[in-house]
Amino acid sequence: MEHLGKQTIKLDKPVTILETACIVGPKESDGPMAQYFDQCLQDEFWGEKTWEKAESKILKETVNTLISKSGVPANQINYCFAGDLLNQCISSSFGLRELNIPFFGVFGACSTFAESMCLGSVFVSSGSATNVLCATSSHFCSAEKQFRFPLELGNQRPPSSQWTVTGSGAAILSSTGDGPYITHITPGKIIDLGITDANNMGAAMAPAFVDTLINHFNDTGRNPSYYDAIISGDLGYIGKDIAIDLALSKGYDIKDNYYDCGVLMFDKKNQDTHSGGSGCACLGTIFSGYFFKQLKERKLKRILLIATGALMNSTSSQQGESIPGIAHALSIEV
Repeated sequence: MEHLGKQTIKLDKPVTILETACIVGPKESDGPMAQYFDQCLQDEFWGEKTWEKAESKILKETVNTLISKSGVPANQINYCFAGDLLNQCISSSFGLRELNIPFFGVFGACSTFAESMCLGSVFVSSGSATNVLCATSSHFCSAEKQFRFPLELGNQRPPSSQWTVTGSGAAILSSTGDGPYITHITPGKIIDLGITDANNMGAAMAPAFVDTLINHFNDTGRNPSYYDAIISGDLGYIGKDIAIDLALSKGYDIKDNYYDCGVLMFDKKNQDTHSGGSGCACLGTIFSGYFFKQLKERKLKRILLIATGALMNSTSSQQGESIPGIAHALSIEV
């Protein structure tokens, strides 16, 4: 592996994204991306007694689906990198406790899926692993309960708020296979511009997205036109507009090939999700469903996947802390 510039790692041995899988909840099932998901649920509880247990089940069944689709048995997966939004990542640890694979619990808020893939790709490219599993999940009801207000209160949501995606996305990275390949990773820095509104995550995370984006271009010598698509995790409508303006102020015009998973997930006009989707599963499911299919079919050949996260919890918000942002990038090429 080669270190480029300030933050980027070039993988001398590109890592294949062998297969992906994703399961989503009822609201996501009614959205424009529904046809690309492996399974669409009609019940947020999915037969469980709590939303947290339901989230663990969604993650568990997504991973089971992935293993079945890939043809790689669990005993041939060397390591698992997984995380979610709940305290101490209980959705991942409880959902995968029967998997019997060495486990790394990862937290990057909504950037967790890309963070897991960054770490997993280093293991594979270095020869430390042949196959690794990367997975994440989120759930609207469990996230609202933990980060904002219990649903029973019926609080009004401001226009800047986003809807946490109920679902799970997972991928197997491998030293074998014919792509699509992870060729570069650009881990992000913590960026905090003082946003304190927990109902405006897009504004809090957009500066981190742009910082990682520009560092990736500076480190690699590439520019926006190199990629067929530049994809952010879940900035939503407000955050996406901020990101476009911030990038342009730095000399990079990204608006023609820039997509945001939070914008793509829901029908803004008919689904009342305000500024769009968010949550670990937002990028996790949209990439594992829609974008992976586009890569496999060669409709897209080069994408820059940048997942964003708000590094906060309920305690920090109650104590008046600002919301630090993070963004991790992967260059994925056919």
